[in-house]
Amino acid sequence: MKQTYIINNCKSFRVKDVFDCGQCFRWNEELDKSYTGIFGKNVLNVKQEPDEEGYKITFTGVCNGNIEDICKNYFDLNRDYEEIKNKLSKIDEFMAQSISYGEGIRILNQDLWEMIISFIISANNNIPRIKGIIERMSKKYGEEIEFRGKKYYTFPTIEALKNASKEELRTLGMGFRDKYIYETTKIIAEKQVNLESLKNKETKQAREELLKLNGVGPKVADCILLFSTLKRLDVFPIDVWVRRVMNDLYIHNEDETKVSKKQIENLAKEKFGELEGIAQQYLFYWRREN
Repeated sequence: MKQTYIINNCKSFRVKDVFDCGQCFRWNEELDKSYTGIFGKNVLNVKQEPDEEGYKITFTGVCNGNIEDICKNYFDLNRDYEEIKNKLSKIDEFMAQSISYGEGIRILNQDLWEMIISFIISANNNIPRIKGIIERMSKKYGEEIEFRGKKYYTFPTIEALKNASKEELRTLGMGFRDKYIYETTKIIAEKQVNLESLKNKETKQAREELLKLNGVGPKVADCILLFSTLKRLDVFPIDVWVRRVMNDLYIHNEDETKVSKKQIENLAKEKFGELEGIAQQYLFYWRREN
């Protein structure tokens, strides 16, 4: 049954900022500039319209539960992003500028298993291709949900994917990543890495566990920690864009490839403290889009 939930006068939620900042792969823009996506067993359309003091955000969809509870959890609506932006903006003019550009970013609470597989697929890959692989995989191994006359497919469960052979995965166009997906699924299915236990581990220990998974390097591990339900805001994923922006703004090395990950991590910790994960998203989005 279709449900609707509306937030009025929302200042820290812009659909483009949320869905195009690099944290998710199953949301697509519609002709009316709204976005439709699938997560868990929910298909939602999210539409943004100007309001008196901010934006009116309308969530409409087919949900596995109460739409308000689902939206509050998934979109991190109980966290005060206005306060976070206010705090980070005071750090320096660059931070203030990047926040002003991506002021509607919210970091989603996405399924941990889905983030592990999605970010393994994302390594050395581009967004359209990542989305295509995930879509084909979901169509083959997920469940079908219909919304507004269109078919959507849930992300495959561990159970569904553990029976897939390497050859079957290869037909989805994963390239060299098929063996990583195959091996990581086995490791998780056999509880060699227990996803449930990661929630109670400190960030450093949780990262070490994730690094045991095939295809998960430091950057992918940090993305999983930040964008999943683990929600570790004290990580700073570093890719080419983040290295570039940190070097351009703060480090000023003539050759940015010589800037070490450790140097960036130490600087991020020193400047942004426990909010470094959110700071990373503002800086990354600002630099990549400009």
